[in-house]
Amino acid sequence: MARPSIVPIALTLDDRTGYTLWAPPWEEDGEEWQAFLGTTDGDVAKVHLFPSPAALAAFCRTSTDHDLADHPVWPVVVGLGPDDLTPDDDHRFDLDGVYDVAADNPDRWAVEELAATVDMVSRLAECLDTTADEDDDETQFEAVAELVAKPEIGSLGLGVEAFVGRSGEDAWIGVGGILDDLWEDVVEELQEHFDWTGAGSAALDDYPAASEIDDAAEDVVLVDDDEPGAAAPVSSIARGGRLTASAAEVAEAAKFWEAVGILPVEVVVPEGAGLTLRCYVEDVARFLGRDGEVFLFDTPAALTRFVRGTEGHDLTEIASWAEVADTDVPPLPADQDRYDLTELSEVLGEVADGAAGLVGHSAFAQPVEGVRDLAEYAGLTRVDELLAPSSALGRAVARGETDPQAPLRQEDAAELRRQWDEVVTQIGTALVFRD
Repeated sequence: MARPSIVPIALTLDDRTGYTLWAPPWEEDGEEWQAFLGTTDGDVAKVHLFPSPAALAAFCRTSTDHDLADHPVWPVVVGLGPDDLTPDDDHRFDLDGVYDVAADNPDRWAVEELAATVDMVSRLAECLDTTADEDDDETQFEAVAELVAKPEIGSLGLGVEAFVGRSGEDAWIGVGGILDDLWEDVVEELQEHFDWTGAGSAALDDYPAASEIDDAAEDVVLVDDDEPGAAAPVSSIARGGRLTASAAEVAEAAKFWEAVGILPVEVVVPEGAGLTLRCYVEDVARFLGRDGEVFLFDTPAALTRFVRGTEGHDLTEIASWAEVADTDVPPLPADQDRYDLTELSEVLGEVADGAAGLVGHSAFAQPVEGVRDLAEYAGLTRVDELLAPSSALGRAVARGETDPQAPLRQEDAAELRRQWDEVVTQIGTALVFRD
């Protein structure tokens, strides 16, 4: 059982996005607990939703009349600001978008998104059901119970492998059919328990339409800053910056890159951010580079120009390289292929300064994945030593694999940051920013 933690989440329903807090299961006095930021009035339990992380932070600073007031880490939450209470991509659940996701091909993004959404709906129903302690089988969430009991829905937890081949295609069609039959009833059951007033602190007009937010993201474009007459880049990788592209653009580009088996990757280190390419040969990572050096490029356009050139590198012998060199598809990395090595250092610093209890060991997962691949390609043995099970950092990484929600301890964070910063320094020796 993980130690107590509280996680900000976002729920989108009826074209509105609300922000709230979720306390994943923890054990206290021999009992297992799980909760959301909300209250119970009579027979109806409600989750308080807020129009922005700022509104959520303001409520947390001033209110103690809710179900998380006695949570072990609530005193830490009270001091957090909007940035700290902004959910990451893994904790945003679009209940409106379920049909669209089910209509897509069952790639890993679609399967993981549906699995996460159904899991969160199940957790909401479990916490909001005021009949849960009664002896009979009655539940306020019959549609939710029916949904999660379906074997096809259960197969979402097995990952994309469950939807491969003819039988997998049939299973994915089955998932869509069940959602067609039950999802509207599921949403109707939940609606009664969603408080869109933020415990009386907000009105519906305070919530921006989720579709307007999505449309704004769609308007983000990539500008080649070498193009004559082009304005300053709206969405590009610059040293110290980040790549910004709409989800639709990334998804469209991913169709090509996944087909050729070579994926765009973003790496962020203290010296800056850059794009490269990565594939696996017999499960061993291979990057766009040479002699153990990884080439990074400031913009998708700069990476594309290099790919079309004649300079030798370690990907030219990959069978699909000719397609890569000839494509017009921009190299846009998916979220799981973006490795911000500086963010983890900042997070560990915050924990060392007193934000313990809010950051789980899962924070190591993605940056360590990128680091392992880079170190393997570059032959950085010191990184292997720092991530070995005998080191403090290695033990924390291993804990993240077995108990990802376990919060990081303040007393451990300073040493973990010191070792992580050494890892990042080592990785930096293998990165070469190219024009």
